[in-house]
Amino acid sequence: MKRADSRTPAQIRKTRIVRNYLKYPHGSVLIEMGDTKVICTAIVQEEVPRHKRGSGSGWVTAEYAMLPGSSAQRIQREKNLKGRTAEIQRLVGRSLRAVVDLNKLGERTIMLDADVIQADGGTRTASITGAFVALCDAVNWLRAEGKIDANPIREYLAAVSVGVVNGTPVVDLPYEEDSRAEVDMNVVMTESGKLVEVQGTAEGEPFSRKTLDQLIELASKGIEQLIAIQKKVLRIKE
Repeated sequence: MKRADSRTPAQIRKTRIVRNYLKYPHGSVLIEMGDTKVICTAIVQEEVPRHKRGSGSGWVTAEYAMLPGSSAQRIQREKNLKGRTAEIQRLVGRSLRAVVDLNKLGERTIMLDADVIQADGGTRTASITGAFVALCDAVNWLRAEGKIDANPIREYLAAVSVGVVNGTPVVDLPYEEDSRAEVDMNVVMTESGKLVEVQGTAEGEPFSRKTLDQLIELASKGIEQLIAIQKKVLRIKE
């Protein structure tokens, strides 16, 4: 299948991550995956939710929003969270907690915010990939300030979309592909290849186990590419 942007089925979109994008957060990045752009911030708060109080353990959570000008038609600001937004921000929070040793954080929260400023498919996966880098910078700030002794991040984490378009499994779908995909899936995975979350849907006919395996393999290769970019911007040698 020839893709509109001439990518191969296993090739992610051109991805750029800019650290220290904002002045005030303890971690902030701009992530661009193709024409999708998300600002991810991480802010340390010296408090935890009620269920964590007195535990000596910390918390990592997230909020997600699409800004009014992020789509071709203005998106209404949400006063009460809709199903999609609530589900995505829970996904981002769950994904980041999966690679953090909360006991090493101490009794504090790292609050992640993912604000989509331009949407062209894959906003939730870009949010997770970018938020991980913002989280790393917030943790580095905590260590530099002497607030924690050890790095609580167990391993790298990223996310990518995969799907079947015109019968062909492909990775990192822009909206033009996502809107007509026969299968649509989001995969969150660690550097060691462990799955954190898989969200997959047949948009028409059911798909086979073989197709599922092909999509997971494509996602794995895409996430390897994304983690290499994360490492490069964090200046860590592989």
